[in-house]
Amino acid sequence: MPLVNVMVNGRAYTIACDDGEEEHLKALAEEVDSKVKELLGSVGQVGDQRLILMAALLLADELHAATDQLETAKHDLTAERGAREEASGRMEESESLAADVLENAVKRIEDIAAKLKVA
Repeated sequence: MPLVNVMVNGRAYTIACDDGEEEHLKALAEEVDSKVKELLGSVGQVGDQRLILMAALLLADELHAATDQLETAKHDLTAERGAREEASGRMEESESLAADVLENAVKRIEDIAAKLKVA
């Protein structure tokens, strides 16, 4: 299991990760560090633990908002698919009804033509 050195708020941390996850872990640490720097600008140095907790809460809030947006998009997509399927069903019914009407019209025309031949 590889060990990765990351920096958050100017402090080095060594974290273990799975093989192949090193770059991803570094990118995540950079994101946390970015949030910590953002917080430093607004609340100042309030201690590493508190800054990292606040950064984690901000990231969790962003994740929660993104998850809500994803769920809303999934719901909208499901509703749209349902509406499309309903419209498709109505169209098939209409086509079937139109075919029946045309079939009946053809039959009546053929009946009239047969009667005209007899006369």
